[in-house]
Order: sequence, then structure tokens, then C-alpha cells
Amino acid sequence: MQNNLRLGIIFMVITAFVFAVQDGISRHLAGTYNVYMVVMIRYWFFAAFVITVASRQSGSIRAAASTSQPFIQILRGALLALEICVMVSAFVILGLVESHAIFACYPLVIAALSGPILGEQVGWRRWGAIATGFIGVLVILQPGRGVFAPAAAIPFASAAMFALYSLLTRYAARKDTAATSFFWTGTVGAVVMTAIGIWFWEPMTSNDWAWMAILCVTGALGHWTLIKAYEAAEASAIQPFAYLQMVFAIIIGLSLFGETLEPHVAFGGLIIVLAGLYTLWRARLA
Repeated sequence: MQNNLRLGIIFMVITAFVFAVQDGISRHLAGTYNVYMVVMIRYWFFAAFVITVASRQSGSIRAAASTSQPFIQILRGALLALEICVMVSAFVILGLVESHAIFACYPLVIAALSGPILGEQVGWRRWGAIATGFIGVLVILQPGRGVFAPAAAIPFASAAMFALYSLLTRYAARKDTAATSFFWTGTVGAVVMTAIGIWFWEPMTSNDWAWMAILCVTGALGHWTLIKAYEAAEASAIQPFAYLQMVFAIIIGLSLFGETLEPHVAFGGLIIVLAGLYTLWRARLA
């Protein structure tokens, strides 16, 4: 693997922007059509992309699919597919701004769960950052105020699911290659979403089919640039730039969907991001 930090940062910034655009399109489509159908079609294209990339990296589809831990791979693939459904639902119910502000806590959840799941050491400094980050979540949730708090729990559930998926991916990496995990992510997700989404099929207008095509292409493009980012530089060095997805998503939400950025959401989101960046920094020192 080359070590080109500048190139890795560029690819990670592009990835963050592409995924933010994907979130905006998902919000648009899921606001009109069933979430399960939208995610299902998205996964069909993603699975085709994954099979192509993984088989090229491994030499064949059989080699890409070879694993000694199929249960872990199936679990993480299914978990990611369901997490996407939850997050897209959050986009529709809460909007991009609030959803991403809360979802930004997922690195903190990863740090909190890395001890019991992976047996990693989490020092008191990182525990302090985790606690601070969850104070930021509470600032956004504002428990006890109206109906906002329970609705805001949806992206938090998505963050927890994504954190668990990330930990399972790290666990699987102890025995399987990245190409194998990538293969199982796409294929299992496509199977799970087809089993669910096919029952919620509804006709789509030609304009929305065009948006769906863009959604599928951006999904593949985002994962390709993410792969290139990790090939160019160490993950720990470029991971902080993934937070730009939240920034881009907030801009899209404000400018295209007429959402608002409430002061408590901005303040809580800032606390979460700073705590997350500190956690990533401490993890890099470990």
C-alpha cells in the first residue's frame, strides 16, 4: 500500500461529498416511495459492483466468497442493510441536519464497544471523550421536550447499528481479506433487502428512476473512492475527514430541503464531533 496522505485525504473528502449527495437523493426518494424498495434497488446495483470488484481482487468469485466465518459475515452484511433502512427513515422523519448531527456519535459507540467485543483497551481519557460525546447527544435529543426526543432516537439507533457493523468488520478482518468482507457486505445485503423490499414494490415515475440511477451510481462511486482513500493512506490518518459527510449533508439539507439548523443541534453536534476527533486521535496513539 502506498503512503500518500494528501491523496488519501482528497479521496476521503470526495467520498464524504458523494455519500452526502447519496443521502440527499435517498431522502428525496424515500419521501415518496417505500424505504425498503428504495434500499433494495440500491443494493441490487451495489451487489453487482461488489461482486465485480471483489472477484477481480481475489481472482474469482469463489475465492472472494471463501471464508471460515460465514455467520459473522452474514450478520454484518444484514446489519448494514438494516442500518441503512433505519438511517434513510431518519432522513425522512427528521431531515438530514438532525439525523447526521446525531449519527456523528458512531465513532464514540465503536470506542465504547471495542472493549467487550474485541477485547481492546479503552483508557480513561477515551472514556471521558465518550461520555462528553453522549452529553452532546443529549443536548440534541433534549429529553422531555415535546415529540422531538423519541424521533431523534432513530438516527442514534442507526449509529449504534453502524458501530456494531464496524466492530464486526474489524473482527472479521482477523481472518478474512477486505475483498472477502466487501463481497459478503454487498451480496448478503442484496439478499436481505430483496426478501424484504420486494413486498413493498410500487411504480416509480421516469424522473425518479433517473434519480434512482444516480443513487446507484453514487453508491458505487463512493465505495470506490473510499477504497482508493484507504489504499493511499492509513485509515487512522484520514478517518477524521469522514466527518465532512455531516457538513456536506447539512448544507444539502439547508439549501435543497429547506431544513433549519437549530442552535442546540449545532452545539450538540459540535460536542460530538470534537469528542469523536479526540477519540480517533487517542486510538491512533495507542
